[in-house]
Amino acid sequence: MTDTFRDRLTLDIADHIATVTLTRAEKYNGLDLEMLQALVDCAKKLRKNRQVRVVILKGDGKAFCAGLDFGRVTKTPMKMLLAFTRFGIKKTNLFQQACWAWRQLPMPVIAVTHGYCYGGGLQLALAADFRIATPDCEFSVMEIKWGLIPDMTGTVTLRELLPLDVAKELTMTGRRFDAREAERLHLVTRVSETPEQAARELAGSLLERSPDAISAAKALFHDTWNAPEEQAFLRESRLQFKLLRSRNQRTAMNANFKKEAPRFGPRQRDY
Repeated sequence: MTDTFRDRLTLDIADHIATVTLTRAEKYNGLDLEMLQALVDCAKKLRKNRQVRVVILKGDGKAFCAGLDFGRVTKTPMKMLLAFTRFGIKKTNLFQQACWAWRQLPMPVIAVTHGYCYGGGLQLALAADFRIATPDCEFSVMEIKWGLIPDMTGTVTLRELLPLDVAKELTMTGRRFDAREAERLHLVTRVSETPEQAARELAGSLLERSPDAISAAKALFHDTWNAPEEQAFLRESRLQFKLLRSRNQRTAMNANFKKEAPRFGPRQRDY
């Protein structure tokens, strides 16, 4: 069964893997307000589904995502202004949440990139846990071309992967670079001629492990990567205590003792 969100993306779930496809191919999957909201809505739906254990995020057509569709977004200035606004206690606006929602998912997300991965499209890919790109995929922190700066959570995701001077250089020049350089810079996890196949192989490896442990590992590193040691150690202990009380941890342990493949149940909680 395929779910469609605002005619901008589709969601297919099979064998515990969710495949999310940006479907605005005629515009190189450019991000308009409808696409941004569709990304948020789809992520919300996935977050509630504890049967889903891996997400693959990809683009239809000739590109993963060429960034923000300025021509369309600027036609509705009031809606654009509202999309920039944070409401209540939210820490993100719509532009930011369209990317951050994928970072917040309790299961790993694998972005499959090809063609172009520019601006907001790059920030969306960086919100994933892993990125697998075709060799000819072209990347750019392109906001400077429009006299702007990255504002869709790239300030957090870029600093986790790049030295400060490299982040500045890419942001201030907006230069384009290929997947091999992206891999050397650690912006891409892997380069492959068949990136979706590689993503599914990685997903298969993740499915062999406890979905609770995978979710806890994601939470652990995101919560502690730049945290003080004391805070990191406390987070380690609390997550481990929760895992020791989970059915899937017992399943993993018993399967190892019996030297057989584990048969895990759904993820028990969000970590």
